[in-house]
Amino acid sequence: MKKIIKGLLATSAGLCSSIALSASIIVVSHGQANDPFWSVVKNGVEMAAKHTGADVDYRAPETFDMVAMAQLIDAAVNQEPDGLVVSIPDADALGPSIRRAVNAGIPVISINAGSDVSKSLGALLHIGQEEYDAGKAAGEKLKAMGGKKGICVNQEVGNVSLDQRCAGFTEGFGGNVAVLPTSNDPSEIESKVRAALDSNPDVDTIMALGASTAGEPTVAAVKSLGLSGDVRVASFDLSADFLKAIVDGDATFAIDQQQFLQGYMAVDFLALNADYGLMPGGNVPSGPNLITADKAAQVIDLSAKGIR
Repeated sequence: MKKIIKGLLATSAGLCSSIALSASIIVVSHGQANDPFWSVVKNGVEMAAKHTGADVDYRAPETFDMVAMAQLIDAAVNQEPDGLVVSIPDADALGPSIRRAVNAGIPVISINAGSDVSKSLGALLHIGQEEYDAGKAAGEKLKAMGGKKGICVNQEVGNVSLDQRCAGFTEGFGGNVAVLPTSNDPSEIESKVRAALDSNPDVDTIMALGASTAGEPTVAAVKSLGLSGDVRVASFDLSADFLKAIVDGDATFAIDQQQFLQGYMAVDFLALNADYGLMPGGNVPSGPNLITADKAAQVIDLSAKGIR
């Protein structure tokens, strides 16, 4: 039953009065089962479900598969939920399914990927970061640190958001960047990064697009070749081990988009919308936040707990 007073709930901000809702919400992301990044998103979803009392179902394809993801969205629409959360890594592939949800009168919020197409597909708002701008800022920072020749490691080829990260990084860095396509298998990434450094000794900068999947194996590759300190490694997103690498001086910085907030706020907004018609008036930027050595130690524990 909706609108049942639950009392005081403990949140990260302290104790606050909350109302339990029974809205039905389905979350469909492109995140793969072996990607720790998406487990943090799911943790945010689950905490919001607990705090609001909403009935929330989280779904994702086993691999980066847009056909399978579109089918998951279609199945969600058929269940007529009170709200739908989607990531949009490929608007061409997912657009028809998302429009079907909107046309059925289901409120849709997009998260993580798709800020540039979210509104045109009918979503109420997007929660995430502007990937191109974040990549450009990272490229400018690394160029200012003395970088001359870079590699952008893309572990999910076909994901528009990751393409935007590499493109922004290339512009900010000054254009002398090669994209290294890989799978999201850490052992493959380490091997390919090592091979790239062996064949391109002038490379002094590497941008990884995911801390646990690409950033950590990139650090391992650089260390295995004895190039720590000579090759700067930076990454999008966080993991406890990559943050430790920053503290230890084996990595330069990480770009935090606070994906926990993406999962949490999307569910929270749709639950409030279902009962009270409440909804922010525009997109919500969850990042980027630059995590350097002076900040990394503070968030290692939270990253290990699946919050940062």
